[in-house]
Amino acid sequence: MTSPEKKVAIVTGACGGIGRALVKKYAAQGLALAIADQSQSATESLVSEINQQGGEARSFAGDLTDRAYCDNLPMQVFNQFGRIDILVNNAGLIRRGKITDTSDEDFSSSMAVNVEAPFRLVRAAIPIMEKAGGGSIVNTSSCWGINPGPDHLIYCTTKAALAAMTKCLGRDHAHQKIRINAVCPNEVNTPMLRTGFKIRGLDPEDAINKLNQSVPLGRIAEAEEIADVIAFLTSDEASYICGSLVEISGGKAVY
Repeated sequence: MTSPEKKVAIVTGACGGIGRALVKKYAAQGLALAIADQSQSATESLVSEINQQGGEARSFAGDLTDRAYCDNLPMQVFNQFGRIDILVNNAGLIRRGKITDTSDEDFSSSMAVNVEAPFRLVRAAIPIMEKAGGGSIVNTSSCWGINPGPDHLIYCTTKAALAAMTKCLGRDHAHQKIRINAVCPNEVNTPMLRTGFKIRGLDPEDAINKLNQSVPLGRIAEAEEIADVIAFLTSDEASYICGSLVEISGGKAVY
C-alpha cells in the first residue's frame, strides 16, 4: 500500500511520447504511478527509472486488446496501492487510409485500443473512485475526432467515439465527484508520429518541418505540452472542469 496522502494515477500508453512525459511530470509532483503499456520490458525500465529518482511506480504491463486485462487492471492497481485517484486513457492506435484501403484488422484493432479499452477501464475504475469519494479521468481523443481530416477514416471514427464517450461520462458521473474530460491534440512530436512518416517512406525531420509551417504558432506540439494539460485537468485547480473536450492545436484547424 502507498502512503495515505499520496495520490495514485494509472496511465496507459505510459511508455510512449505523451505517456512518458506525463508519467515524469506526475512523478515530479509526488504521485504514485501505475505504469500500463504493452511491453513488459519497457514498463519495467520506466518503473526502474522513476523509482531510482525517488518516485514510486509499479509495472502493470498488458495488451489493451485483451478484455480481461482491461476489466481487471483498476482492481489490480487498487489492490497494490490501496486507492485510485486518476485514470488517464492515453494509449492510442493510428491506422491511415480511405475506407477502401483499410482492412478488418485495421478496424477491429483500432476500435479495441481507442474505444473499447477506455470503456472497460472507466467502467472498472468508477466504482473504486466512487467509494473513495471521487476521482479524475482523462481520455486522449484528438482534434481529428472533432473535425475529421482526410484519409484517416478509422482513426477519426474512433477518436470521435471517444470524444462522445467522454461528454456522456462527464455528465453521468459528475454527481459522484468523478470528473471526466478529454484532451484533443493535433499533431504532436512523438515517436509514433515519426514512425508513421517512416512507414510512408518520408523523412521524419523533413515531414515535421513541413508540419511546423502549417501551424499558426509555428510548430507542432511537444509531448510535454500535452502532458501539462492532462496534469492540469486531473489537478484540484481544474475542479470545475467536467465533460470537456480540450483542443490543443496551436491554432491549427484540421480541415
